[in-house]
Amino acid sequence: MNQEKTKKLLLFNTLTRQLELFKPIFSPRVRVYTCGPTVYDHTHLGHMRTYTNTDILIRTLKYCDYQPYQVMNITDVGHLTSDRNTGEDKLEKAAQREGVDAWQLVKKYSQEFFGVLDKLNINNPSVTPKATENIAEMILLVCELEKKGFAYQIDDGIYFNTSRFSNYGQLANVSLADLEEGARVEKNIEKKNPTDFALWKFSNLKENRQMEWPSPWAKRGFPGWHIECSVMAMKYLSDCFKGGKFYPERFETIDIHTGGIEHINVHHTNEIAQSEAATNKKFVNYWLHYNWLQVDGRKMSKSLGNFFTQKDLADRGYQDLMFLRYLFLNTHYRKRMNFTWEALDQAKKTYQEIIYLLRKIISQEEVINQETEEFRQTEKTSSYFTDFNKAVTTDLNMPQALAVVHRVLKDKGLFGSTRWHILKNFDQVLGLDLEKQVSGALRESKKKIPQKIKTLVEVRQKNRQEENWRQADLVRAQIEAGGYLIEDTPTGPKLTPKK
Repeated sequence: MNQEKTKKLLLFNTLTRQLELFKPIFSPRVRVYTCGPTVYDHTHLGHMRTYTNTDILIRTLKYCDYQPYQVMNITDVGHLTSDRNTGEDKLEKAAQREGVDAWQLVKKYSQEFFGVLDKLNINNPSVTPKATENIAEMILLVCELEKKGFAYQIDDGIYFNTSRFSNYGQLANVSLADLEEGARVEKNIEKKNPTDFALWKFSNLKENRQMEWPSPWAKRGFPGWHIECSVMAMKYLSDCFKGGKFYPERFETIDIHTGGIEHINVHHTNEIAQSEAATNKKFVNYWLHYNWLQVDGRKMSKSLGNFFTQKDLADRGYQDLMFLRYLFLNTHYRKRMNFTWEALDQAKKTYQEIIYLLRKIISQEEVINQETEEFRQTEKTSSYFTDFNKAVTTDLNMPQALAVVHRVLKDKGLFGSTRWHILKNFDQVLGLDLEKQVSGALRESKKKIPQKIKTLVEVRQKNRQEENWRQADLVRAQIEAGGYLIEDTPTGPKLTPKK
């Protein structure tokens, strides 16, 4: 397969602030890096929207005949309470709060996170490495940055010198001076620049850290948050680390990097700086960022009482998270989304209506008998595919894609089987789990209709053509006595098994 055999896909690239035609380096293979969760607390609505959006990206790549390979890290150490590497380690602090060790905490919230992904019908990434599994590689990368003059040591760790990297701030589309102004609240007089960030932190001897490792700097410590992602992206999407050594010349630019917009100014800006300083190559070609999720028009936070998790959803009767996935699809990933319980209630109602209608369609005899490929052969069905393809391949426009879904559902001029096959195809991208939701009706539709009933349908149809209505009604009664309801439609009779 080559580039010409894939569908054209347009993506908005944060790096250039433009909608660009996607061109992977090793087409049809696509290498994707996703900033994963810091597993120190419950998975909340913001996480759920972020990873649903990433799932849509991966599904769309497959729909366009690409072969995505996705790496999503699990941050289980080193993420401090400030993104600029100040304050307490979130993992250590949470472990103390819950009275467990850090490893138990990580296991608990990792399991919860992947359980939530499963309920949202989000496919697992190709690989999900943990930060703690890649400490040796992080030390190698920091040493490389030291060797090249981009890193320096102060009392509390090894820091990256942002003034040495000429393109620092390019992703955020602001100057180094602007970023420094936003960082002046930090209190660390040893740093050369306010925006300099920790690559490796030394353990405070006054603290009893559970997660720390020996280092070449004669002090035990732990990695900075930003270095984790660079290492795991390089290691699992390229060929930079072999035999306990780092080979920067082997690095190949990554196709796509995803994450929330909150990561642009600091986390992703720092990833670019340390990665490109170490390899002297472009780190990522396409950056995709998802906008905020608010609750009732306000930022989600525990202090405001609007910090909602899977348990909160379940307490409100939402054990099934497919309603939430449907709600997420109604807002474009680059637009701010406002979550309300009323909106979720409406999403549930609409989703249930879709499933009800599909079950009704599938239970009809024509779904069994019509050839799968027939539905592709009309001008009308082709237009639905054209409109859906345009929506999903123009920057993952899921609201427009859903509009096409509803048009197909309402088109009574199509065979039921045609509508089903179209929507089943669309669901490769939408991930609404339609086939599973209508599985009962599918099982019913696959039951063999007795030949006696089929013969009666033919006899009744002949009676109707001869306008022998009385005899047609008698045959209808025989059909119903045989366990089937019959409905006359412009496209012919339809059978439905009696419940």
